[in-house]
Amino acid sequence: MSEWRGFPPPSRPIRVEGGIRARSRRGRIAQTWWSQRFIEVLESFGMGGRLQRGKNYARAGQVLNLTVSTSVVVGVVQGSRPEPYRVRIGIKAFTAQEWDRIERELAGQALFAAKLLAGEMPADVEEVFDRLGLRLFPGTMRELTMDCSCPDWEIPCKHLAAACYLLAESFDEDPFQILAWRGRGREELLDHLRKLRGTVAAGTSTAAEDT
Repeated sequence: MSEWRGFPPPSRPIRVEGGIRARSRRGRIAQTWWSQRFIEVLESFGMGGRLQRGKNYARAGQVLNLTVSTSVVVGVVQGSRPEPYRVRIGIKAFTAQEWDRIERELAGQALFAAKLLAGEMPADVEEVFDRLGLRLFPGTMRELTMDCSCPDWEIPCKHLAAACYLLAESFDEDPFQILAWRGRGREELLDHLRKLRGTVAAGTSTAAEDT
């Protein structure tokens, strides 16, 4: 007979069909450097045990849906009760003025602009944000707001952790999701970069003609 030490045994989640399943079946979930960076940041906050339980939820397909929009990720996770839990992961979006500075910095560096316009995330893009006094990824828990409708008072609970893992996988599929979370959608960012790069090219051409 197992010893519970005054606590009830862990509850088992209600299995569901059609949930979002993590593609990774074992080991690391995040595959690209940017999604790995996101998970590393979360793990640095001392969430290890809960993240592991969340990983099991993510692989079992307990997350029913997950939506990324400006400054917030919302999802629905099936737990042990009939009513699924609602989770929310919030982060501060950069202001319009901050995005103007970011875009000008990115457009001014041909390699960064070329990679982004090709749909890739430059390996050292975080340095651009750092130079501007900004962080692409959260540096402390205070930069994230998390809540779940479950009765667990600790944050993050396993439902939030499951959402975090699937969020990392969505970053694998589309790195622009990270930037959208921070307030700039893919098409808007690329459109601004094209215009800024055109201005830079025109300025260079004019300067060459004047010499």
